[in-house]
Amino acid sequence: MIIEEVKENKKIYIDLLLIADEQEDMIDKYLNQGRMFVLNDNGVKGVCVITDEEKGVLEIKNIAVKSEYQKMGYGKALINFIISIAKDNYSVLCVGTGDSPLTIPFYEKLGFHKSHIIKNFFVENYKNPIYESGVRLIDMIYLKMNL
Repeated sequence: MIIEEVKENKKIYIDLLLIADEQEDMIDKYLNQGRMFVLNDNGVKGVCVITDEEKGVLEIKNIAVKSEYQKMGYGKALINFIISIAKDNYSVLCVGTGDSPLTIPFYEKLGFHKSHIIKNFFVENYKNPIYESGVRLIDMIYLKMNL
């Protein structure tokens, strides 16, 4: 397994990025300013985009694993990689996600804890309703981890 930074032509991974963020114009808001990493294990399996939010905070803006490779440890490997490159220069790693029964437990299992909520984020920023596991995403839940 190799995780490499992508510095150019990030949009070639748009199909993968859209797994975690369903609206391309929202991805465009952070893709160029963020650092992107691709996990390759006999082919690309996952991707992650992080941004420097200043004051020692690094944010995971997008993390996605191809559906056929989910629950195989690739998401965890990407987060552990991000932690390893961040811990010397950042004090907090955070991520914003929908209030989903799939994603919240995933992050909590890795050591994140709930930080704050942005009410109506998905309703106000996305053109179409987003559902995950039958649950409509309304609020953005922020989770954080001290590094």
